[in-house]
Amino acid sequence: MLAIVGFLTLLMAAPAPLAADAEHERLESSAQMLEEILNIPDALPKELLNKAECVAIMPSVKKAAFVIGGSYGRGVLVCRTGTKFTGPWGAPAMYRLEGGSIGFQLGGQATDFLLLVMNPKGAESLLKSKVKLGADAAVAAGPKGRAAMAETDAYMHAEILTYSRSRGLFAGVSLEGSTLRADNGANEKVYGQKISARDIVMGGGRGGAQGVSALLQKASPKNMSDPVSLK
Repeated sequence: MLAIVGFLTLLMAAPAPLAADAEHERLESSAQMLEEILNIPDALPKELLNKAECVAIMPSVKKAAFVIGGSYGRGVLVCRTGTKFTGPWGAPAMYRLEGGSIGFQLGGQATDFLLLVMNPKGAESLLKSKVKLGADAAVAAGPKGRAAMAETDAYMHAEILTYSRSRGLFAGVSLEGSTLRADNGANEKVYGQKISARDIVMGGGRGGAQGVSALLQKASPKNMSDPVSLK
């Protein structure tokens, strides 16, 4: 009897599993996905990454994640800090990608999605509220490889460029009609307090020197956007 009481006492005193375990796994998966994509030759154009204000990363979206009325993926959004998005990459904010158009891209396989936010208007929209791609923000399938700079129309008039990776194939993809929004509950679990996505990415979140943010800082340390677009 004493042994049972002692065991129960130890069990009650033991720390409960962290509620943020799933979110930490999401951060790790996002970093792994980004690192793999950055290492694919002639995949994500360096010129476009250098001109991006933010990057959204949605790893391993699966058909199993379908819910009634649509589908969704969970990932992170990382932006350059500073009011003009010209500082180092900030801490990751947890985000969700939702909508029926995601389903057309899945094909029964786990699919990664990567989105480049190409101007301050697109970034500000994402940091304020839920954004419907194609309606609230101009979106286009992103060009890839060395041909990217020749395809100027594909990104000069788009606020967000979208890509997918499935079965090892990385390519531009249309996500028009899908939505991006902050995952506020997950952000609270990760940062231990209620905090807005804007406050996180603009410097209020901790952990910006690791994971996804560190990879982006190494790959694209300086914002190379046209200075006029940042005014």
